[in-house]
Amino acid sequence: MNPQSPYTSDLEILSRLCSEDFIPDGNLDKTVWRNAIPIMFNHDWMNERHYPECSTQVAAAWSPSHFYFAFWCRYTELNIYAGEDPVPQRFGLWNRDVAEVFLNPFPERQNHYFEFEVAPNNQWVDLEVDLEREPTFDHTWDSNFLHATRIDPEARIWTCEMKTPAASLGISAIRPGWECRGNFYRCDGPGDDTQRRFLAWSPTFCTNPSDYFHVPARFGTIRFE
Repeated sequence: MNPQSPYTSDLEILSRLCSEDFIPDGNLDKTVWRNAIPIMFNHDWMNERHYPECSTQVAAAWSPSHFYFAFWCRYTELNIYAGEDPVPQRFGLWNRDVAEVFLNPFPERQNHYFEFEVAPNNQWVDLEVDLEREPTFDHTWDSNFLHATRIDPEARIWTCEMKTPAASLGISAIRPGWECRGNFYRCDGPGDDTQRRFLAWSPTFCTNPSDYFHVPARFGTIRFE
């Protein structure tokens, strides 16, 4: 780790080049995901408690024009906004089960990044985040990201694919050898926040319950092969 870097996480995930762009459908049997190198986590944001029952795998891929992410999410009981229309954006989605990607394509601007959330029933929200701005979260920003989920109730796994246009993040084209910063999270389980599980790939060690995940200094590195 560079001692002068403002980032304190040395975790890395490799994003592999797709042979062609595709539309997410939640099926993670695709060649792109079979060839990926997923990371796995089941610990909370403090790296203190482990939850094998909601173990999570994430894989990353890319094309020159898009970021792709896949999640394999174990669960014991789904906690969703049942009966709601999954088409419009659902603000407050983090109060139910979600898989989350925080992505910073410009690591020199540590406090400015983008948040993508998808629930097991394919409800979604995307946000532009700037910790130096008020309001901090811009829910009017629209990335036009695509997403799809599938639920396997027998295996108790739900899967998710996300596809985000690079242009919506201000990137003209993704190139091999490039790297950016990001983190992956899960909110899981019923009950209030004292009962639910909050998992983080790169632990944030945040003691403020309103900001468990929003610690950009703890973002890991995404490398584009």
